Amino acid sequence: MQLKELAEKLQCRLVGNGEIEVHRLAPLCEASEGDLTVVVNARDLPKLEASRASAVIVGEGSPPWSKPALLANDPHLVFVHALRLFSAPDHPMPGAHPSSIVQEDAQLAEDVAIGPLSVVEAGVTIGPRSIVGAQVYIGKGCRIGADCRFYPQVMIRDGVEIGDRVIIHSGAVIGSDGFGYLKDRQGARIKVPQIGRVILEDDVEIGANVTIDRATMGATRIKRGTKIDNLVQIAHNVVVGADTVIAAMSGISGSVEIGDRVTLAGQVGIADHVKIGDDVTVGAQAGVTKSLPPGGAFLGFPAVPHLEFKRSVAAINRIPQLLMAIKRIEARLASLEGTMRKRQEEAQTSQSASEGGPK
Repeated sequence: MQLKELAEKLQCRLVGNGEIEVHRLAPLCEASEGDLTVVVNARDLPKLEASRASAVIVGEGSPPWSKPALLANDPHLVFVHALRLFSAPDHPMPGAHPSSIVQEDAQLAEDVAIGPLSVVEAGVTIGPRSIVGAQVYIGKGCRIGADCRFYPQVMIRDGVEIGDRVIIHSGAVIGSDGFGYLKDRQGARIKVPQIGRVILEDDVEIGANVTIDRATMGATRIKRGTKIDNLVQIAHNVVVGADTVIAAMSGISGSVEIGDRVTLAGQVGIADHVKIGDDVTVGAQAGVTKSLPPGGAFLGFPAVPHLEFKRSVAAINRIPQLLMAIKRIEARLASLEGTMRKRQEEAQTSQSASEGGPK
């Protein structure tokens, strides 16, 4: 693709030779002839001159450079759009692979693709242009929208509802039983039937090896535009708001309600029945044990407002100094007490001598 054509598609201002052919995108340190790279920070511009890249995306107002360039207000975002142009996913031929099993009453749009060894159970509906990879299982009565993509070895249990443009990566299990047990009079644990559903709304993306449990009753719901990283556990009856981001290895207990535009960093844990307000950020490895109001940033275990947590950490870091100060105070007190005792003994000796002298 010529650089001038790319500039038009990305709506960037072109500086330099627009006839250059761009074949791929590459990081600054690895770029070679025919590559387009990006400089997000002006301090990296000196490295650009040493790079073999044919062209670069840089920010408006950056210092001078010698290579043909696409100027953008947000070069990182433009580079992401360029990645989308150069890395369009493959589209397999529509239809079901001969080795797949598709029940007769399943309703598949004409241009749906079903990969090898996949199973589509009775009552399933799949919308236009959706792609089901190899060894995917789709349980009875699932409803799947348009333009979805399920990578190999995804498992979707019975009755799950999935909107449009949903991406699910390999190893994810959607709709497994919620973790619910009660003790009987003898102390044995009795399984609580999990008869609810999972609903994934439009534009949700689910990472590899994520598990989302079906509700006991009602629905576990992931709302529009939410992105979930790898290795996340979401328990039964959880509601995750729109445009929320959940990073890897986080665990969300049953009946938690998470607001819109929330960010959960890596390894966050949330106790059951907690409510998290809109626009909250929870830092890495935090443990949320109580409901959090909207708009705040929280850290630590138990999670507290980030400034309070930072003050606590600062205080903890001062403990060695405080211990040394206490030792110095104790030593000084011991010295003063020793001096006082010595003076008292001298005074007593002097008094005794004066009382026992000649009369």
